Amino acid sequence: MSKVICLFNHKGGVSKTTTAFNLGWMMAMKGKRVLLADFDPQCNLTGMVMGFDGVEDLEATYTSQPANNVKDALAPAFESQPRTIVGAECHQVSGNPNLFLLPGHIALSEYETTLGIAQELSGSLLPLRNLPGAIRFMLDETGAKYEFDYILVDMSPSLGPVNQNLLTTSDYFVVPLHPDYFSSMALSSLSKALPRWQAWAKAARSLDVLSTADYPFPEPNAQFIGAIVQKYRPRNGRASRAFQQWIDRLQLGLKDALIPALAAAGMVSLQMFPQKIGLSPWDPIMEVADFNSIIALSQEHQVPVYSLTEAQAKQHGAVWDQTRDNMMVFENAFNTCAERVFKLTE
Repeated sequence: MSKVICLFNHKGGVSKTTTAFNLGWMMAMKGKRVLLADFDPQCNLTGMVMGFDGVEDLEATYTSQPANNVKDALAPAFESQPRTIVGAECHQVSGNPNLFLLPGHIALSEYETTLGIAQELSGSLLPLRNLPGAIRFMLDETGAKYEFDYILVDMSPSLGPVNQNLLTTSDYFVVPLHPDYFSSMALSSLSKALPRWQAWAKAARSLDVLSTADYPFPEPNAQFIGAIVQKYRPRNGRASRAFQQWIDRLQLGLKDALIPALAAAGMVSLQMFPQKIGLSPWDPIMEVADFNSIIALSQEHQVPVYSLTEAQAKQHGAVWDQTRDNMMVFENAFNTCAERVFKLTE
């Protein structure tokens, strides 16, 4: 069965989408079959992979039968259609035969209200019993169809019902962070929200009406497998002093707030990290500087930041040498991160 990993932080601007794309590409380069699942209605991951410029480009690709996006793949449950959920049609990512995309849909947010009602009242409203388990069921069916090893889920920056469902029914989750005040505050908020979500999921699983539904609500076993810190400004190969102070504060927030809260909720193994990767769970599994101008080139050519060519960059001489050196730093960082993800999900 495919391992589902969510990239989640309800704070925006922490590079969830670029992390998903670059990490997923690296995992696929290392021989794993990987699906990028775009569950953010903004569809930035879909646009990045497929080179779309706007809503019109997205809408032109949608088909409901066979479903080739997250919303239409879930429609049998959420729109009471007379057919069952099956594995979605996925788009193979150009340049990487092991990497696939399940495109997002700008109207996925229409399911938020219905799912929210279902997750609060499904024990008493039988017509809603199939909704809480539908998302994970669809991902499992899609994973089995393509024999994916991993499904990386790019999530929206919110604490809404869809994200609650995605995270609590996942196998693992990663928390991307940006070294600033708002990410530090987000850790405090997540320390309260995630255990509350886990308590809800355990209560939902205990309901016969959900555990025996057509799309059964799974046992909630989501495990934290690390934080990623991105978008700091480097100096002499390391974070500048101002950014390092925020990185230190984030690490302290992980150690003193988030990790203890997750441990109490059974959402992290304190022993697994040092045993498998030689780090503590509050140590980021990757720290990477701001991509700066490289990210625009990456998006233009639909390749990760570490795979750009000299021709794509349109640079020569010393300028290209500096860009190539930066790319190697990013490649090494994502390579190390991918290996740590593999070990933490064994």
